[in-house]
Amino acid sequence: MAERRFEVARLPGFATVAVATFVMLYLPIATLVTFSFNAGSSIAVWEGFSLHWYADAWNNQAVKDATVRSLVIAVWAAMISTTVATLAALGTTRRAAFKGETFIYVAINQPLMVPEIVTAVALMILFGMVKVATGYQGLGYLILAHSAFCIPFAYLPIRARLEGMDLSLESAAADLYASPWQTFRFVTLPLLGPGILAGAMLAFVISLDDVIITEFVKSGGQDTLPTYMLGQMRRTMTPEVNAISTALLALTVVLLTAFFLLTRKKG
Repeated sequence: MAERRFEVARLPGFATVAVATFVMLYLPIATLVTFSFNAGSSIAVWEGFSLHWYADAWNNQAVKDATVRSLVIAVWAAMISTTVATLAALGTTRRAAFKGETFIYVAINQPLMVPEIVTAVALMILFGMVKVATGYQGLGYLILAHSAFCIPFAYLPIRARLEGMDLSLESAAADLYASPWQTFRFVTLPLLGPGILAGAMLAFVISLDDVIITEFVKSGGQDTLPTYMLGQMRRTMTPEVNAISTALLALTVVLLTAFFLLTRKKG
């Protein structure tokens, strides 16, 4: 008689725990989305269906300014962090093992291991010194701070893509007298494209949603959409915040779905 393989899903109570976990995770999100369509101003009492909070958010100039600022920062941070992550991934995978490789890998992924509040305080001190020395107060600090924080998020899918790529095509290009640059441009880069795009989308989402680093680094009048919402919650909170959150949630779901489709293994 064949021995039955152990499966966690067959353990008693597994289904109950799984359902309870999903309910605890997604019930608050479902509630937020539902009350974004509330006709009244209460965030806890349903007063009928309406889209006017979405219209209010759309016509709110402060929301528009914060949204544009968030998108500008996220786009620049995604481009910078993805470029650095691509170079780092190539440098740590397309060569023989070397001394200090583990240290470099840990250093690249350091923002993932250190509490974000520590990174935020360190960046605040560093950029505070630069601000005093230069007098510059622009968005460049937020772009650099987000870029530094997003590098490991872009690095992981790019490195995973490189490690899963067949080296035979690159070897064949070298055998046909292609230069290293030609091999990279016409062979490696096209194959690496999905990983780069996935890393850029993940970095974009992380930057767009960031609150802690932005709150510590930004100067006056540089609210992003998440920090604007945080400020509104400290005052009188209305379903307009729910509407903005729902729009952000929809954008994040779309990007993460695209990330999943790009990184999943075919076949």
